[in-house]
Amino acid sequence: MEVLRDSSVGSLLRLTKAGRRLLPHPEERDDFQLPPIYLSDAPAESTAAKDVLTVNWYTDDDPENPHNWPLAKKIWVSLLLAVYSFTAYLGSSIYTPSTAGIEQHFGISETVALLGLSLFVFGYGLSPLVFSPLTEIPAIGRNPPYAVTFSLFALLTIPAALIDSLPGIFVLRFLLGLLASPALSTVGASYGDYIGPAYAGYMITVWASCAALAPSLAPLIAGFAVEKETWRWSFWELLWLAVPVAVVLVLTLPETSADTILLRRAQRLRKRTGRTDLQSASEIRQHNMHFGTIAYNALAKPWQINALDPAVLFSTVYMALAYGTYYSFFESFPLVFTGIYGFDLGGIGLAFVSSLTGVVVATVVITAFNYFVQSQRFQKADALPPPEVQLQLGLFASFLLPIGLFIFAWTSRPSIHWIVCMVGVAITSCGIIIVTQAVLNYLPFTYPRYAGSLFAANTASRCLFAGAAVLFSPPLFRNLGIGGGVSLVAGLSIVCAFGLFALYLWGANLRRRSRFAGS
Repeated sequence: MEVLRDSSVGSLLRLTKAGRRLLPHPEERDDFQLPPIYLSDAPAESTAAKDVLTVNWYTDDDPENPHNWPLAKKIWVSLLLAVYSFTAYLGSSIYTPSTAGIEQHFGISETVALLGLSLFVFGYGLSPLVFSPLTEIPAIGRNPPYAVTFSLFALLTIPAALIDSLPGIFVLRFLLGLLASPALSTVGASYGDYIGPAYAGYMITVWASCAALAPSLAPLIAGFAVEKETWRWSFWELLWLAVPVAVVLVLTLPETSADTILLRRAQRLRKRTGRTDLQSASEIRQHNMHFGTIAYNALAKPWQINALDPAVLFSTVYMALAYGTYYSFFESFPLVFTGIYGFDLGGIGLAFVSSLTGVVVATVVITAFNYFVQSQRFQKADALPPPEVQLQLGLFASFLLPIGLFIFAWTSRPSIHWIVCMVGVAITSCGIIIVTQAVLNYLPFTYPRYAGSLFAANTASRCLFAGAAVLFSPPLFRNLGIGGGVSLVAGLSIVCAFGLFALYLWGANLRRRSRFAGS
């Protein structure tokens, strides 16, 4: 019953008197013993912080504290969030095998058909600017944005699989991308809510790997079905996965934000005791917060930092290029593996296994680096190391991008076996994942106060560029050829690799000159 009580469905049921009676919190039970501190007399009304008694955890091992959850509960929540993220990311490229069928069915060009993929990526790039700040408001918490958006996501997969209107498909794809975005922008913060700093990095690496695996596996999952049946089968497969995940999520995912849990505890204690001076720390903080300030920090601050801080701007540009490169592969595969090597639609899906291999290798490398290098460094240091140390593994990996791209570009020809260009894909994917992880680890250490805003801006920028790359990469590859087009991208990645070294060497000096350094 505790699992249902703490879920989104349980929260809805508890809005009724019967629900509160069936799913009570400890403070609502008749046999609950109030801690003595909450039994003393207090003023009838109290608004100033000095007259407030802060509601906190009852003991150091309070079971309501997410950090004290049983290991089994932490594992379940971690797996559920990972599967949720995998499903959300799967929704982007699972559309790819259907593009040829959509072209033929509606009599449109390839570029128009690819809007179904681009609009999804645009959607989950834009909405973190809204959903990420919402999850930081204690009165809302992490869970409602997950539950509401993904429930709507699952529902919209039904009309998306049935509709026979091209504008309708595009509108639904964009809405699906918008509703998938909390998986992109918030799950990492949720892991930090209940996993200690020593282990959070490992779980975030696993989560990021699930998110990276999904776009690689989606064409394989949908390719054979679309080839044997119709282009609609990729839509049906997304529905079959999303609906069960949404049901399990709303029934079993608990709230992880300590601020939200304590705020609700304070509300229950005020109701039980009649004391108005009992408030959570988040309520006290919010007395001095205004909507205008919250909106400015969420929507304008990240772009201001990017405009005025060269180090942050470079990291945003580099991540956009890496993400765009990753998604442009989806459009080069048919040109190479069908046009050159004669693969069928299912075979193209199998070709994505090479990208999957690169992601797995990257995950192993990142985990080993965190265990043998980063964890030791943090344990021995008297103070936090400079943010630039987070980039060290990325320095090596930054050269994997151009190496893999050049291999792919110049071995994609009938005289060379297809396995060679697949090695290039694997090397590139490995490099992209490692570099992405390094930069995402670097960002929150630069300006911790604005970490959430920086992640939102970075996410928006790379998704917008990736969505555009989906549209311009096929004409680029056709006009310049696979060798010329991919080599152009490889050349840009070389410039960025040297830029990453410059950031590592001189980033501290750039930050000291920044107007945001005090944060």
